[in-house]
Amino acid sequence: MSSLQAFLNENIIDDITEEVLVSNRFKDKKGSLLKFKIRAITDSEMSDIQKICMRTGKKGKVDFDVSKFNRLIAIKGTVDPKFEEADSIKSVGCVTPEDYIKKVMLPGEIATLADQIQTLSGYTDLEELKEQAKN
Repeated sequence: MSSLQAFLNENIIDDITEEVLVSNRFKDKKGSLLKFKIRAITDSEMSDIQKICMRTGKKGKVDFDVSKFNRLIAIKGTVDPKFEEADSIKSVGCVTPEDYIKKVMLPGEIATLADQIQTLSGYTDLEELKEQAKN
């Protein structure tokens, strides 16, 4: 068995989590920055989200809704806070997790959170990896 095969067998990707900062806006009562707990998105979750975000227009043109994609990645990939928690959604007058996240976070914050979840999920800059491999 190769070293790479042994590594893969010993490192199953079922529970990869991390705490991340998203914005200076998220502070507790003492002024300390609050971290979001995120998890890696699985391949099947990513495929489902991508399909939901694809729209076919009148002339057969396929369009990808990036804002919706970011919201769904943030909702599915965040462990804490729980964007799908019914009581929280209802408490701010929303019906869906998507409505909720749009009401409690700024668009740039959602994009930052989604980007960090994608990075944790293995979507990295290949040019950066190439540079690291050279050194």
